[in-house]
Amino acid sequence: MTSSSVSQDQNPILTFEGKRYDLNKLPDELKELVRGMQVADAQLRMHEDTLKVLAVGRQSMAMQLNERLKEVSPLPESD
Repeated sequence: MTSSSVSQDQNPILTFEGKRYDLNKLPDELKELVRGMQVADAQLRMHEDTLKVLAVGRQSMAMQLNERLKEVSPLPESD
């Protein structure tokens, strides 16, 4: 997607689909698009992390349920 890096002369560089661009020389409209994509990337990472936390929590609850169900007699198997 997009990535910005700072080269040796401190000019921000946009690397997009294998090509490099001087971010300072891009029109304002394109700079806004780059900023929007950076915000979207940050939000995606945040929500991916949230999903990981939820998955771990759910796994923990499943383990607790499994452990506590050992004390409960299950219904008989039906044919």
